[in-house]
Amino acid sequence: MSSTLIKNIKTIYGIQTQPFPFKKGTAMSVVETLSDAYLLIEGEKIKSFGPIGLTPERADLIIDAQGGLVMPAWCDSHTHIVYAQGREGEYVERLKGVSYAQIALNGGGILNSASRLQAKSEDDLYLSAKARLDEVIGYGTGAIEIKSGYGLTTESELKMLKVIRKLKETSSATIKATFLGAHAIPTVYKNDRQSYIKRIIEEMLPQVADEGLADYCDVFCDTGFFTVEETDKILKAAAQYGLKAKIHANELAISGGVQVGIANNAISVDHLEAIGEEEINALLPSNTIPTVLPSCSFFLNIHDAPARKMIDSGLGIAIATDYNPGSSPSGNIPLLMAFACNNMRLLPNEAFNGVTINGAHAMELSESLGSIAPGKLANIIITNPIPSLDYMVYAFGSQHINKVLLKGKMV
Repeated sequence: MSSTLIKNIKTIYGIQTQPFPFKKGTAMSVVETLSDAYLLIEGEKIKSFGPIGLTPERADLIIDAQGGLVMPAWCDSHTHIVYAQGREGEYVERLKGVSYAQIALNGGGILNSASRLQAKSEDDLYLSAKARLDEVIGYGTGAIEIKSGYGLTTESELKMLKVIRKLKETSSATIKATFLGAHAIPTVYKNDRQSYIKRIIEEMLPQVADEGLADYCDVFCDTGFFTVEETDKILKAAAQYGLKAKIHANELAISGGVQVGIANNAISVDHLEAIGEEEINALLPSNTIPTVLPSCSFFLNIHDAPARKMIDSGLGIAIATDYNPGSSPSGNIPLLMAFACNNMRLLPNEAFNGVTINGAHAMELSESLGSIAPGKLANIIITNPIPSLDYMVYAFGSQHINKVLLKGKMV
């Protein structure tokens, strides 16, 4: 088994000395560190770390961090990186004053992406998605959830999920797949939405499950998309096939999406730009982790999820990019952390925990990823020589990532 030694580390961030699934409330502002350190990898896993004076003398590969920081690779728990092409035309329309909702009514938005994706081959979709995946790995992402939802036909939803499966097989990143057939109502079903929901339940879900193409089932539960009752019906059907729930909830309005997610034991409820005390109080005793998407709010120029209030109320939050062609065309997590701090008023430590241990939890990966601990997968970021995590978030326009290791290997 080969070994890799990272020496001359200024500070290791995200050390985990005791097992815990994710951080909540005031614990989110705490990041365990070790300064002047080394880290030893054996095979795919972290073997040990310690003070620089105890650095082992031998390893198959020695990496000199040269005073850079070492961190766990980011865990991005909400993305849509399989799509046919960008929607920059819609972006320009929004700059001219056309609302996101009006663009959708005019045939843009999700339906636009769906029509384009249906015309693309599986190979073409794979090549473009692989390029995006490689790009975000370069930013430090080591684990990522990828959703379908731009197919909206059985054939195209399966095509997307097969692309995600191929990415799993060919990438060193850890990938979770989510079936999101309930992303929007296709135009052909505009006046017969129950027939589309029936198709999701009776045709799509059985095939997705039969081919083992997804880990989760997601529903866009919000005004103008799927109702609480429809969401509940779809998620209960998915559970019969062993697909756990994730929810697009409360982006546009207080919709009941949070509560129906909790009732269906959702791993996470995501977006949450429109939540109040009732939703926060419902989340507090639950096992469902709220996930906020600050780059979506930035790009659409809408108000952010109340992440500061959520943490101050005792919740733990995950932070994800929502990388997609319509509302968040970026998978740059260091930039995402700057948005979370500047616009949501989070501390850098809180943002860090949101994209590491809590992001891992939102993909059920916190036992193997999201922190620096012996026995965990060696998904590691080495930065350029910079003073601190605070500086990395503060100097948001610079490229601070020097090297990325996934499963112990340089990528």
